[in-house]
Amino acid sequence: MRDMFICEIWSIVKLRHGNAVLLKPRGVAVAVPIFIGNMEMQSILIAMEGLKLPRPMTHDLFLNVLNQVNLSIKRVEVFELKDDTFHARLVITGGEYTNEKPFILDSRPSDAFAIAARKKCPIYIAAAVIEDAGIPLDFFTDPVEDEPDDKYKSLLEQLEQAVAEEEYEQAAEIRDLIKKLQDDT
Repeated sequence: MRDMFICEIWSIVKLRHGNAVLLKPRGVAVAVPIFIGNMEMQSILIAMEGLKLPRPMTHDLFLNVLNQVNLSIKRVEVFELKDDTFHARLVITGGEYTNEKPFILDSRPSDAFAIAARKKCPIYIAAAVIEDAGIPLDFFTDPVEDEPDDKYKSLLEQLEQAVAEEEYEQAAEIRDLIKKLQDDT
């Protein structure tokens, strides 16, 4: 891990052409944008906000299964950028898997981030990935998170889309998030 930097999810931004997680490595004045889908963005935001849903989402289910077999996520690693695709992995320990010989599981970065946000485990990024994809922090003019009104508007749009696609369970979850946001404000 000597060529890896611990990082944090600095921000999640919604752009015209998609959503991006901005990873900020410690001690380096850059952010690495990794584009993700709407569902993954929603899952990461739910975990970062500490919201508890009445039913487990897919990432919760995965962590529940690991817990049942006495395994746990030690860390997430974004280890490669190949052909414009970021590659991540989950480093899992427990049982026969130790810190010296962990179980390594390939993952999309977006799923790895959603799991890391729930588990509050560290995220590492390879120095080569930072070098290839890092953007100086001063490029980003407004790194502050969305205001509650922006979150509310985004959730309303997601709710409308879920209903249009007849994803009623997802729509119910989004409705509950909207209600919680309204209650908090």
